[in-house]
Amino acid sequence: MESHGAAPRFLAYPRAFTAQSGTDAVLRCQIAGDPRPSVLWEKDTAPIQPSGRFCVEAEGDMYSLRVSCVTPQDGGLYVCKAKNCVGETYAAATLRVEAGEHQQEEEEEEEGRAGGRAPTFLVGPTSVRVCRGEDVTFSCRVLGQPCPLLEWEKDGHKLHDLFESSHFAVGRQPEDWHYLKLFGVRPPDAGVYVCRARSGSKEAMAAAVLLVEPRCSPSDSTQMRRLRHACTDTWAPPPNGTPRAKAFAVSAGKHAKFRCYVTGKPKPEIIWQKDGKAVAPGRRHLIYEDREGYFILKVLYCQPRDQGLYVCTASNTAGQTLSAVQLQVKEHRLRFQVPLEDVEVAEREDAVLECQVPLGSIPTAWFLEDRELQPSHKYVMEECGVVRRLTIRDARTDDDGIYLCQMKDRGRSIAEVSVRGLIVKRLPRKLDVMEGENAAFCVETREAMEGISWTRNGLQLHESPRTVLKSFGRTHLLVLVHVTREDAGIICFSVGESLTSSQLRVKCVKRDPPSVPMAAQLSTEQSNAALLTWCPAPDAHHRPPSAYIVERREAAGGSWVQCLSTELPGRVQVLGDSVPREADYCFRVCAVNKHGRSDPVEFPGCVHLVPAVHLERGLQDARVRDGEDARFSVELSASVQGEWFMNGTRLQSEETGRFSVQRCGTEHSLLIRSARLRESGARVTFVASSVRDSAILHVQAPQARIVPVPEARRLRELLAGLPLLLECEVSPTGAPVCWLKDGEAVVPSETLGIQAEGCWRRLHIPTAVPSDSGTYTCDAGDDTVSFVVTVSEAPVRIISSNEEAPHTYVAGQRVELWCQLSRAEAPVRWYKDGEEVEEG
Repeated sequence: MESHGAAPRFLAYPRAFTAQSGTDAVLRCQIAGDPRPSVLWEKDTAPIQPSGRFCVEAEGDMYSLRVSCVTPQDGGLYVCKAKNCVGETYAAATLRVEAGEHQQEEEEEEEGRAGGRAPTFLVGPTSVRVCRGEDVTFSCRVLGQPCPLLEWEKDGHKLHDLFESSHFAVGRQPEDWHYLKLFGVRPPDAGVYVCRARSGSKEAMAAAVLLVEPRCSPSDSTQMRRLRHACTDTWAPPPNGTPRAKAFAVSAGKHAKFRCYVTGKPKPEIIWQKDGKAVAPGRRHLIYEDREGYFILKVLYCQPRDQGLYVCTASNTAGQTLSAVQLQVKEHRLRFQVPLEDVEVAEREDAVLECQVPLGSIPTAWFLEDRELQPSHKYVMEECGVVRRLTIRDARTDDDGIYLCQMKDRGRSIAEVSVRGLIVKRLPRKLDVMEGENAAFCVETREAMEGISWTRNGLQLHESPRTVLKSFGRTHLLVLVHVTREDAGIICFSVGESLTSSQLRVKCVKRDPPSVPMAAQLSTEQSNAALLTWCPAPDAHHRPPSAYIVERREAAGGSWVQCLSTELPGRVQVLGDSVPREADYCFRVCAVNKHGRSDPVEFPGCVHLVPAVHLERGLQDARVRDGEDARFSVELSASVQGEWFMNGTRLQSEETGRFSVQRCGTEHSLLIRSARLRESGARVTFVASSVRDSAILHVQAPQARIVPVPEARRLRELLAGLPLLLECEVSPTGAPVCWLKDGEAVVPSETLGIQAEGCWRRLHIPTAVPSDSGTYTCDAGDDTVSFVVTVSEAPVRIISSNEEAPHTYVAGQRVELWCQLSRAEAPVRWYKDGEEVEEG
């Protein structure tokens, strides 16, 4: 029986993701398969259940895993597995969670409360110098909470990358002591060893230097001669003068550079020889390993005596191999009659170099290595006929070096000036290192000295985790570990009155973005989809991209927008579901890494894509008053055309009509002007593609409003007996109101009347009395206004009396005193000679 279908395959792989703690992280991928595959996400081999902070989504063939409010515990390896009846596949991505500053502070406080402590080196590893074949142990004592994890490295490389496991041992001893032990050290083992201690989120570092003296016993030499060829190199010619030795020619005074590339583990030991004799580093012989792994011998300012057969011997425990080259030095036709001769002087003495040119008219120039010298008090230059003389006054350690007298456009004469003093091996004039590398400086003195000093830019250097200072007898070392651009400057070594200096130059690491992808093609065979294919750049292995970014834009114009990214080149499919609106689209792709991005390359042609639409925000019922405007709006997932209906009747936008239909991007809106009470309960429907949504229009009676009444009219004070009129204006005209006094409904009577005239509502009391005081409220249902009324009695006055009548009486005669008051019920008191008269 024949099977139909296709196994799942990734069109876009999930990418490694870095998120700040507390933010959301989303891992996305695109998977195709027939039948549609089932997709499962795992973290660290454990299945993820979509709940809580983990949300799994699928739209078309786009699948995503969202982790909300990530924490450091959410970091790890996430695997997306896709499976159907035909087959299965999976892809993995790493989620890294970085703690924010606030969280780091909280973690530090929490570690402090829990007894956490940053790692600290109580005793650091000690720099040592040993002979070849000896065992070496670096020991250190480290404290930290939780217990620190230690890692050792040499010259920036992990030990396992350099040594076989039998060559070293790492361990721990009681009382927080740790050690690194090297067995049977060889010269290639020399270097800077760094111990890193990590405890939680904290780290500490300490460094030490290992020097290996290249002493070799006779038995070692015999064993080395017995070794068979086991290493590989780039030349591999037979040794010692065979015809296969390559010839290399250089002009006198120029440099000769020999390179030998050798691989092997353990790291091979390199010995350079000239005519069977070992070549030692010196003023004119530089021996080193460059950053690309080549072993270099550089012969500076070649002279005829430098001619010969140079052999590079590489050996390790597995065997040895040889490479050879024949050096020829070509002298200039016009030579010096008397060349320069090497000079040796004591420090602070004058050094004199003298030579003779063929003709006195030939101009010459003097050089200290690659720096042309100018006449000065320090450098005295003389010409007398054919004689050329350079006097170096008050020679110091840094005057030690190679001097050249050069005829213009002709030959050179070379001599070495040796300055005898306390310092017998000076610093290099300059040292170039890359950021993150180690910068090592070595000085040798005539004898073991005390009172030495290292400075950088005039400031004293002291021992620190990144600064190693060590003296082995006559040898004095300075190592700057993992240099930064701030370490650049003038490095000086001084002892007594002798001084030597070097310029340390720190170069930035070259950061190259990847090259442009190639062979970009666009296929439109599948409906409503674009299949994009491309190939990586030819030099992708030199500048590898970390991801490819695909961008889109509308063919009619506009800006480019990223639509997806993938870590692997090849093919991806862009579906109509992923575009924001229906249009013709163009695509381009570029390669990116942490150093930048390549120029984009466009896919030829364009494709018409239509997005799948769904509701982002649906319709909501509208509630308005009679005569007010009603507004309905809906938001879709993509920009498409739509239509509005009310009770099944299609609504069209009219400039002067009651209906206004608008669309802004993915938002559609309907405005109904002056909604009518009879339209209450109408169903408003929006239709676009496969989307249909409805809502109800509710229209209520117009809302009654009371025109604001000034405060002076709302606070009423009057005397008893006067009329009281409270009034306010309402809208609409027929709005009913209810009058209240102190919260109780007011009942019309002979002494209180309620009137309604047009927009005015009144309460009238013809004759007010104190009992009419209180708070009167006009309530229109949706609005109210209150009046505070205070009715007070008028002051009591004496209107008339018999005060002016004669009051002469005969004993026994009746006495009558009277007065008439303005208010009959007002109480009075009578007094005789200041004392109140009591009735009786």
